[in-house]
Order: sequence, then C-alpha cells, then structure tokens
Amino acid sequence: MGQSPSSPLSKSSSTPPPPLRRMPLSSMAPPAPAHPVPPPAGGSVASSPFAAPPPSRDHTQDLPDEILTLVFASLTPAERNACSLTCARWKEVDAATRHRLSLDARALLGYAAPALFARFTAVTKLALRAARGSGADSLNDGGATAVAATLPSDRLSRLKLRGLRQLSDAGLGHLAAAVPVLRKLSVASCTFGPKAFVAVLQSCPLLEDLSVKRLRGLPDTSGARAAITEEILFPHASALRSVCLKDLYSALSFVPLIASSPNLRSLKILRCSGAWDLPLELIVARAPGLVEIHLEKLQVGDRGLAAVSACPNLEVLFLVKTPECTDEGIISVAQNCHKLRKLHIDGWRTNRIGDRGLMAVARGCPDLQELVLIGVNPTVQSLRMLGEHCRVLERLALCGCETVGDTEIICLAERCAALKKLCIKGCPVSDRGMGALNGGCPSLVKVKLKRCREVTYECVEQLKIVRGASFSISLDIVLEHVVGAPSENGVQDAGQAQVTELTGQMAAMDLPSNAAGVQSFAQANSRMRSVMSVLRRRFGNPPPL
Repeated sequence: MGQSPSSPLSKSSSTPPPPLRRMPLSSMAPPAPAHPVPPPAGGSVASSPFAAPPPSRDHTQDLPDEILTLVFASLTPAERNACSLTCARWKEVDAATRHRLSLDARALLGYAAPALFARFTAVTKLALRAARGSGADSLNDGGATAVAATLPSDRLSRLKLRGLRQLSDAGLGHLAAAVPVLRKLSVASCTFGPKAFVAVLQSCPLLEDLSVKRLRGLPDTSGARAAITEEILFPHASALRSVCLKDLYSALSFVPLIASSPNLRSLKILRCSGAWDLPLELIVARAPGLVEIHLEKLQVGDRGLAAVSACPNLEVLFLVKTPECTDEGIISVAQNCHKLRKLHIDGWRTNRIGDRGLMAVARGCPDLQELVLIGVNPTVQSLRMLGEHCRVLERLALCGCETVGDTEIICLAERCAALKKLCIKGCPVSDRGMGALNGGCPSLVKVKLKRCREVTYECVEQLKIVRGASFSISLDIVLEHVVGAPSENGVQDAGQAQVTELTGQMAAMDLPSNAAGVQSFAQANSRMRSVMSVLRRRFGNPPPL
C-alpha cells in the first residue's frame, strides 16, 4: 500500500531489495516458468491453448530510448496513452517526449496538476477544455491559480482554453503570468472580457498569435462609434503577428488591442457585429504592414476596402458575404495592392462586384495565383484580361456564377496557360465548353465539377483519355429530385434514395493498396458512374422495391 506500481516489494527489511527488472512487452502475457513444464500425459502441448510458454526475454528492451522516441512521435494521443501503460520504461519515454497535452478542465484539476506536470516535463502545448454542460464544475479562478503554479513556465509556448465559463479576468491573468514565453493563445466560449488581455500582453511579451472566439464577457457596445476609444489601455504588443476575432457581438472592444500591434501581419475578423469601416482605417494606420486580411459577414463597405488598400504588402484578401462592398472598393485595392496573390470574393449574389472590379484586379495584380469567385458574375471580358495579365494564375474557382458558360470556359482554355486547378460549381457549362480543355490549359492537372447538369460523364471520360493519367477530374451531378424534398411523384424520390444508397455503397468499397490497383479502381468507379448516368437518362429513377 502506498508504493509506486513500478517499484518491487521487498521481502525482508534486513536484506537489500533486488534490482529493478524491466516489465515484459505485454502485460497480458503470463510470466515465464522457472523450469520447463513437461507436456501432459496422453496429450500434446499444442492441444492446450496456454501450454506454449511466452518469449524468454523482451526484445524491445534492446531498442535505445532514441528509437522509442521516434516511434512514440508517430503515434496519435490515444495510441500514446495505450502504449504508456505497457511497461514502466515506455511510460517514462512517453512522459519525457510528450509535447502536446489536452486536459479536461474540471474544478478539481488544480489538485491533480502537480502530479501531471511532474510527470510530463516536456510539454510545450497545453489545452484546457471544459465539456459542454459542465457549468459550475469547470475550472475556476482558484483552480487556475493552482494550475499556474505547476506549469512548465520556461517551455510552454502554446495555450488553448475552451469553455471555461467559471474563469474570470483574474484567473486568465494568473495563467498568463505563469507562461512568460507564451507565443500562441487561443480562447473560445469563455466568460472573461477584453480587460483580461491587458494582463496577457503584459505577462507574455513574446505573444505572436492571438485567437478570440465566442467570448461571453464583452460589453454590449455593438455598433457604437465610441467603442473604438474604449478606456482600456492595452500595452504595446510589438511581437504580435496574427489576430483572429470570430463570433463576437462586440469585437470593436478589441480594436485598441489590434491598433497597439504595429508589426501585425495577419488579421481575421469573422462574423462579428458592428460597423467596421472606421475601425479598419484606425487599424491600418497603426499596422500598415498587414499581409493577410480575412473579412467575413461584416458590416464593411468601400470605405473599409479603401483603408485596406493602404497596405502595400497585402498578399491575401478574403471578402466573404460583405454585401456593401462594390466594384469601387475592389478597384481601390487593385490599384494599390500590387503584391496580391490570393483573392477570395463571395458576392452573396448581390451583383455589386463584377467585370469592372475584376478587370482592375487583372491590371493591378500581375502576381495573382489564386482566385475564388462565389456568387459573382464575370464575363468573357474580365476573364480574358485575367488570362492575359495574370500569367501565374494557377488556381481558379467559379461557384454559382450565372454568367459563366461555354464561351467563358473556352476563353479560359485559350488564355490561362499556367492554370493547374479549376473548380466549377453551379455554372451553366456543357460538354462544348469542357471539350475546350482537351487542348487548352497545358498545365491543368485537376478539375472539379459540381451541379453542372449539362456536362456528361462521356465528356469527362474523353478528357481523361486525352490528357493522360496525370490528369484528375471529378463530376458530381445533383439531380432535380433530392431525397426528402416534396415532389409530385413519390416513386421517383424513393428510386433516387436507392440510387444514392447504391452510389454510397460503391464509394465505401475497399480500395487496393498498390498504385496500379488504385488507378484501376478509379477507372472502374468512373465507368460505373457513367453507366448509372446513362440508366438514369434512359429509364429514369428505379422503382422502389
């Protein structure tokens, strides 16, 4: 009682304890007998399932710790947990080499923290997660103080907090004070407010990456102009490089924090309320070196894009569902951000961004490599200019573009020589336009088609034959009768359900292990899809059984 499981029990206090012995590889195997066991009379050894003795020695003990370290590094956390229970040596190797640790952040974690961090001495990434519905049972300020006292302060560089609804500003301050070398902090679904990050920036001068999602302790200043001049005085954060704000109803409280980061490179503001034109002007004036900006579902317009255009080193711009942005804002970005490499625009089918903005991008951004257009309606006029001026355009996605038809695809095939990946979803293209890819876009290696009803599997097969084995193309046609949707013919719905189930069964078949088998399986699967398409067109959906 009270002794470590790995230490042997001494038989007598007068005799010294025997030397430590390595545990066998499998704890399920019985110990080896001291003397050979004779076979039972009248029967063979093989007749008894337990007659064969275990190996005389554990050969894994011959492996050096360095080799075991490499093996453990390739395991998942669940596999490491299982292997650490095999023997005392494996437990020590796992503890000494585990760099990532995820803990259930309940209220009693403070009592278990000393033993945990005394065992895992090499942890550099720590996640404290409280399960949904834990409520008052999650980690509180007292538990956070106890955990902070045992953290490996000289090594912990990443900290993630999830669902700690009992943790206040003071509790986060205690955790931050215990990790002065912290470089990445991610918090989500917690109840502390923006003032807690004052202590974070003061205690963690090396912090480079900050992610804040779904905080519940923010003041309700949504849409207020005075929210930008909040009385919170954030310290100078010269090391901060990346900030992500997501699902915050008062993210404007963090504008002073962002503005105090002159070396900021990446800014992501996703699904946050409030007006963002004026805050973006303040942020860009303080951090003009921004390289990556993501704006999603924000109240931002052309004035905000004009502020973004003041970042001459901007390379990545995402505009997702920002209905107030028009061609004028895109033009201002294109005229000043000549280093733009990636541009994603989700126009939300507002038709406020079109040929004018895209032609400005073609003229002002010659280094564009990736262009994604969703709900935007370009025509041959803008696509031709993109192909002529953006000579390194490698990835292009056209989704829900009502004006992209065969003529536009033929234009791309003739102009975009560097294009490698093409994605078309929900566009009125047909076999005529796709056939132009037989001789166009010489660098093209992958095409993805979805909801393009006029494209047939015969055209897809022809493209595969012409372009060779290095070319990959997929076609996913969504039929008119969707399972579960109201229709006039229930028989067709039932038949479609059976076809969908059959397709899922074919997709779930075991894949061959070698490369030749994979290629033959892909060809057979494509032929089967072609047969199913022909059967649907000729005979309709199969009747229910």
